[in-house]
Amino acid sequence: MATTSTTGSTLLQPLSNAVQLPIDQVNFVVCQLFALLAAVWFRTYLHSSKTSSFVRHVVATLLGLYLAFFCFGWYALHFLVQSGISYCIMIIAGVESMHHPMMIITQKITSLAYEIHDGMFRKDEELTPSQRGLAVRRMPSLLEYVSYTCNFMGILAGPLCSYKDYIAFIEGRASHTAQTSENGKEDQHGKADPSPNAAVTEKLLVCGLSLLFHLTVSNMLPVEYNIDEHFQATASWPTRATYLYVSLLAARPKYYFAWTLADAINNAAGFGFRGYDKNGVARWDLISNLRIQQIEMSTSFKMFLDNWNIQTALWLKRVCYERATFSPTIQTFFLSAIWHGVYPGYYLTFLTGVLMTLAARAVRNNFRHYFVEPPQLKLFYDIITWVATQLTISYTVVPFVLLSIKPSFTFYSSWYYCLHVCSILVMLLLPVKKSQRRKSTQENVQLSWAKKFDERENSLGQNSFSTMNNVCNQNQDTGSRHSSLTQ
Repeated sequence: MATTSTTGSTLLQPLSNAVQLPIDQVNFVVCQLFALLAAVWFRTYLHSSKTSSFVRHVVATLLGLYLAFFCFGWYALHFLVQSGISYCIMIIAGVESMHHPMMIITQKITSLAYEIHDGMFRKDEELTPSQRGLAVRRMPSLLEYVSYTCNFMGILAGPLCSYKDYIAFIEGRASHTAQTSENGKEDQHGKADPSPNAAVTEKLLVCGLSLLFHLTVSNMLPVEYNIDEHFQATASWPTRATYLYVSLLAARPKYYFAWTLADAINNAAGFGFRGYDKNGVARWDLISNLRIQQIEMSTSFKMFLDNWNIQTALWLKRVCYERATFSPTIQTFFLSAIWHGVYPGYYLTFLTGVLMTLAARAVRNNFRHYFVEPPQLKLFYDIITWVATQLTISYTVVPFVLLSIKPSFTFYSSWYYCLHVCSILVMLLLPVKKSQRRKSTQENVQLSWAKKFDERENSLGQNSFSTMNNVCNQNQDTGSRHSSLTQ
């Protein structure tokens, strides 16, 4: 289970121990509430129609650095130093992606590095539609760069956004983008600058309910109880499976609270508008990080991942999955584990996640088409897959919560590694259907070699190796640039 910032490993730990809150977590909540008020002020008094983008950049940056200093003290200088050094390296060394200890800053720097690389050092025909839409065609100024990485709306808990979306928001262009309707035609509604008040109110209500649930219920259902010796010795298998699901269900509201509040802050500032739906209702989910209903009702491992920590899933897709030359799923999970930090539990979770993802994909490809009709059979299939998905997700993420090696292996050994074994058997016994991505990659290999040969023949030996980069990309991006991670 991924998080989106350094607060994911520190400040997004349980927000309370029943009554008493640790000071760093109090600081985090206070700063986010201050950011919410600042966002309302920013939209009201520093709207793009009232002031210049330069002023908006400066104020967003200064407020962000103030919040960082408030939460982290002088250590917050690392934000600014890291951003400045990375900016210089990007200019001098040709925009190479780098790994940094701070998670949200890492996402923004690597995303921007690849977006500049795509826009300035690759040809359009080498890019997927989503890469082409996000490509940055000029080097950002230092102010634009620092504003993007350190603005007050996302410096503490994200979420990640693309550089082009952020700059369009600062310059007042985001809300004027034409949207594509279901009939394929561009649809521009009359509302040039929709109000985010309804969306912000709804998200703050979700935050309040999540926080209330966490403070009242989550602490009564600790994940650690799954490895309690007495519980393991006396509880039946149905009881243990039920408690495993319920305890991990109770652990999620703290993420719902933090991510939804971060989304509300951005919306309150006027950022996050993604056009209108077919009924003309404004959509404020451009940088939303989760869809709670879809998470809790997931009937497949992929559906859960697509709706959990959406912006991180998009980041992993754009910087790793689409560019991997082999085993993109394994490489993506491994990158996610490295990005999270050094706790062994993270690696156990993501290694287990690789097995579960591949096994779930094999089962779905081989059996789902038998249960599409009639509706009663489809309902039965959905119920069974919901139970299997929720249990598998809970089993997979226990080490992510326990963090250490010994308790994690204690848990898995108490379950006799049953889901690990089942996943391996599924992958060995069920035929693997060639994925669309793999087919597209093979087609791109053939096209790339043919084009490379023709260019060499016609250009008298000029360098034409650039088309080989297509091997790393999907032939087409089946969703919009804001779609979820395709596995």
